[in-house]
Amino acid sequence: MNRFLLKGAATLALCLPLLAGIAGCAGPQISDYAAEKPVLDMRQYFKGTVDAYGVFTDRSGKVVKRFTVVMTCTWQGPPGAETGVLDEIFTYSDGSTDRRIWTLKRTPDGKYTGTAADVAGQALGEEKGNTFRWGYTLKLPVDGRVIEVQFDDWMYLMTDKVMLNKAVMSKFGFKLGEVTLSFVKR
Repeated sequence: MNRFLLKGAATLALCLPLLAGIAGCAGPQISDYAAEKPVLDMRQYFKGTVDAYGVFTDRSGKVVKRFTVVMTCTWQGPPGAETGVLDEIFTYSDGSTDRRIWTLKRTPDGKYTGTAADVAGQALGEEKGNTFRWGYTLKLPVDGRVIEVQFDDWMYLMTDKVMLNKAVMSKFGFKLGEVTLSFVKR
């Protein structure tokens, strides 16, 4: 009996990495959107003033927060290595406000890194075709304390003026909710 259990455990140990690899490949990849049009250039879209309208839904899909954002966006530096500042002013449906200032850097390979006061470490992003995927850890105030939650953030350019954004918020791999936004460039 022990030999059977050991053999089963060994088989499971060999299969777990394979299953984890398959699960990791199950979702969409940024490369899936490489041929999509119109082609997104973050430096062009997030230049000037951009308005956003969004909702946060909990894991059941219930809207728990509505908000608008006014973003003032600037870029400086040599072509291919620009630094951008996205100054976001949030206004929530309950009348409260918040502000986040992103500093984005375009790397020579066309990817992006980003920092903000309420982001732990660096955000990492990449654009392909009409899509930008952005991953980061947000320091979120909840009931007088701060918890860190992960965001898997996808943006899809629809026209030269409109972009849609869907972000999944999770903790320890468990989905907590989603943010859905529409950006409108002035």
